[in-house]
Amino acid sequence: MRTMLALLAALLTTNCAFAATEADYKAAYAAAEAANKDAGQLRNQWTTTAATLAAAKKAADAGDFDTAVAAAKEAEALAKASIFQATSEKTLWKDLEIR
Repeated sequence: MRTMLALLAALLTTNCAFAATEADYKAAYAAAEAANKDAGQLRNQWTTTAATLAAAKKAADAGDFDTAVAAAKEAEALAKASIFQATSEKTLWKDLEIR
C-alpha cells in the first residue's frame, strides 16, 4: 500500500516546464484510457478514474491543455493504482485467511 501511494504521489507531482499542447493531451489521455481499460479487464475500475478522465476532456474542450494533461496523467496514475490493487489482492487475501 505504501509503495502504491508513493508511486501515485510521484506521478502527481511531476510538472512540465512548458505549455502543454493538444498533442500532449491526446497522448496523455490515450495512456490513461489504456490503463483504465486494463483495470476494467481486471474488474477493478475506480470511479475516481472515470471522473478524472471526464475532467481532462472538459479542460481540453475548453482549450486548457495544461490542466487537461495534468488530469489525464492523474487518471493514468489512478488506473495504475487500481491495477496494482487488483493484482496484489489476488494473492494477499490468502494471508488474511484463518487456518
